[in-house]
Order: sequence, then C-alpha cells, then structure tokens
Amino acid sequence: MVKGPRKPPKPLLTEDKAPLRSGRLRPRDPEQPRLLFDPMPDRVEPCLAVLKNRPPKGPEWSYDIKWDGYRISVHRELSKVRILTRGGFDWTERFPAIASAAAALGPATFILDGEAVVLDEMGRSDFGLLQGSLGGRTGKQPAGTALMFAFDLMYLDGHDLRKLEFAARRHILEDLLDEATGAIRLSEEINEDPERLIEHACALGLEGIIGKHRDRPYRPGKTGDWIKIKCVQRESFAILGYELSSAMPDGFGSLLLGALRGGEYVYVGSVGTGFKHQQARALRKQLDKLKTNKPVIRFKEKTRIATDPGLIAEIDFRGWTSDGKLRHPSFKGLRDPEDAAAVYSLDVGDA
Repeated sequence: MVKGPRKPPKPLLTEDKAPLRSGRLRPRDPEQPRLLFDPMPDRVEPCLAVLKNRPPKGPEWSYDIKWDGYRISVHRELSKVRILTRGGFDWTERFPAIASAAAALGPATFILDGEAVVLDEMGRSDFGLLQGSLGGRTGKQPAGTALMFAFDLMYLDGHDLRKLEFAARRHILEDLLDEATGAIRLSEEINEDPERLIEHACALGLEGIIGKHRDRPYRPGKTGDWIKIKCVQRESFAILGYELSSAMPDGFGSLLLGALRGGEYVYVGSVGTGFKHQQARALRKQLDKLKTNKPVIRFKEKTRIATDPGLIAEIDFRGWTSDGKLRHPSFKGLRDPEDAAAVYSLDVGDA
C-alpha cells in the first residue's frame, strides 16, 4: 500500500464554482450583527458510510483505512477544545492527549472528523484495547494511549467547509495536519486499486477500508457519499440474555443476541467466543441486574436467562445462516450508550 501523491492546491470553491463566501447558516448573534465569518457549529451530525460488498473504482473515489474505535469530532475554539462523540456527548476528559494535540494546532479554529483508537503492537487499531483504556463500558478514566486519525475537516478559521467537495476539504486538512505531531494524525489516502487494497487490508488483519466520493459535500447520515468495505462483518446487537455455564457458574456460556425488524426484536443466535473469564464474570453481574419476567424474546430452555435489551454488543461474524442466525460470531466488546451505536436492523422481508 502506498500513500497517494500530494495534489496541487485548489481554490476554495462552492458547488457552483463560485469563490467560497460565508453564508447565513443560522441567525447571527444579535450582539455581533456585523460578524463577517460563519459561526462555528455547536455540533455537526456525522456523515456515515454505507456498507458495500465491493469497492467502486474510478478517480472520483478516495480510499483510506477503516479504523476500529469511536467516531469523534474535535472542536478547537480560541479558548477551549471540545471532543464530541457521534451522539453529541462531551468526551474531552476521556481523551486528554487528543485534546492537547488539538490545542497545539492553534491558533486555528477548526472541527476535525475522525476516529479515536488505541493501536496494538502491530500498529492496528483495536476496539477492545480502546475500551480497556477507558475503563470498560461507561468507564470514565482517561485513555492516555488513544490517538485520533482525522479524515475530514468541516470548519476552519471562520469558514464552514461542509459545502465544499471532499477533494477540497481533504487538501485543506492535509495542510492543517502537515506538521502535526502527537495524538492527532492524518488518515492517509492510499493510491491503489481498491480491490487490491481490501485484499491487503484483510491480510494485515485490519477491519476494512473506507471510500469517499471526491466531488460530494459533507452531508449527514447515510447518503452514499461514503462507503465501507469490511474484511469481517461487524455490527451492534442487543443482548437479550445469556446461557448458563457449568464450567463457569459465575459467568455464562454464551450471550443471546437480538436484532430489530420493524421495531421489534428478533433472535439472531448466540455468541460464546471473544471474551476472557474475568470479562465474562463482570458482564454477568451487569446482566443479572437486567433480568426480567417480561422478555422481548421468550426462551424455552431453562438454562437460558432472559434480560432486558439494555446492553449492546459489538459482534464480528462471517455472514448469515439459512435460518437467519449469525455465522461464526465473536464478541468484541460492549458499546457505550453515549456512542449512539444503533442495534442492527433487518429488512422486514428478511427470513
């Protein structure tokens, strides 16, 4: 995999090729009626990638690595730095190294879009390591080893860049992070055939790749402007209960997982690998607090204990069986509720 060549500077243009000018995106502060610049948004709803089986080819697509962590945005204002989760929660205190690195990028004011990660000994991002550094699900301890890989820039020095095409935003981002050191790094664009790129990513044990359409503005939600291709499928499923284990009486044998279909939970199988004994015991204590006599799915087996779907598990799997169950699932960790992870939704017509 090789880094793509640096592109020549491009003028800041809007979609209609006119010079970039500030716009009235929201009412101005009445105490500053002659403010010349775009106000910094308090929060930007993130652009989300649509899952694809194969990467599209063509010069209009930019590709980089899919990082395995928490999606964050870093807001650097003149007097402070804020780090927000995908759901809009302030996690600045959880990522002190990233906050310090953002402050050192001043005096610019900006909003960076990226992923907070912890790297393993091979330099790969690892969701489990990130969770452990934070103290587990809902943990509040600072993740001193966490880094941010930045892949987009929504605001810079009084200009809202969201109407610019990604190629222009990317060029400005590269300039901003050209001399950055420490806990904020540029997610490198990789100039290689995307089919070969995903093969290399999978061979290296990475999660996958992300493609971004060079000509599109920054739009929230799943618009198709960004796509993702995964080496292994990974989704979030609700934990609906657990299977008792004679080998580990204070733990469990497996977790019972559910997805959503038409607003109702559907059982999609169990997962019994991916967690250590200590992790299983701690999770059992959390699940026992969620035991219920009115489960969303009723299990006939006496060894299966139903719980309210209050915990969301991140699961790797290799596909689906003919009867609608996960194939070769593996537990990766619990999602923090402030991360705004959505439970996987099945199409209404799925079996």
